[in-house]
Amino acid sequence: MNAAGLLQHVSENQTAGFILVLARVSPLFLIAPVFSSRMIPLRARGVAAVAIALGMAPLALHGQKVPLDVAGLGSLVIKELLVGLAYAFAVAAVFAAVTVAGNLVDTLVGFSFGSLVDPLTGNQSMVISQVYSLVGVMVFIAIGGDRFMLEGLGRSYQLIPLHAFPSINVLIGGAVHAFTSIFASALELAAPVLVAAIVTDAAFGLASRVMPQLNVFAVGFPAKIAVAFLILGISLPFAGGWIANQLQNGVGGALTSLKAGV
Repeated sequence: MNAAGLLQHVSENQTAGFILVLARVSPLFLIAPVFSSRMIPLRARGVAAVAIALGMAPLALHGQKVPLDVAGLGSLVIKELLVGLAYAFAVAAVFAAVTVAGNLVDTLVGFSFGSLVDPLTGNQSMVISQVYSLVGVMVFIAIGGDRFMLEGLGRSYQLIPLHAFPSINVLIGGAVHAFTSIFASALELAAPVLVAAIVTDAAFGLASRVMPQLNVFAVGFPAKIAVAFLILGISLPFAGGWIANQLQNGVGGALTSLKAGV
């Protein structure tokens, strides 16, 4: 093969490898926290995905030859999309638990009557839910969550190279485990505020039995809000540490599922 033919073969192999890497990176900008934020324009997310794929392509290829036929390349693209979705979903489940925790507190305290637009997701959400979401974003940025997730994505090529096909059952099992843990994690995060609100409700319930003439709703509703804000302010530092640990565990759990699926 002459120099021109060799150069053409190398460029074709690199282009195909770039397409495969882009397929694994793209789900981050669809469902992963912060990366998929509605505050980031779609064009900017596309440019960032292409830039990350360009940087990771040499690491992913590492001397491998990518099949250039339609069937082989198409099957690898689908596999890369599934791997990227499984990885991104494991981390997105952490922020889903944060949002559910905020919704539980809002419903119990009474803020469900006033819903606003969440700037992070673009969806309608309640006050405490937005507080938890913004705290989660701040913790994500403070601990370098973007760098941590990209490092984990780079490690995924050591566990599942471009030519390897993981077990679909293991990937689905990991996604189901992440989904089923959302509610339990939300209860764990919101437990201090929920317990304080329930105790406040019980206290005013007893007061209404002792003093029936007391307007419990007029007195108890502001008191419950004040107690909820007090406990929320006290527990936010611990919530930040919890979110940081869950993000690290989410990335580690995703890599473990990918490793088990090989």
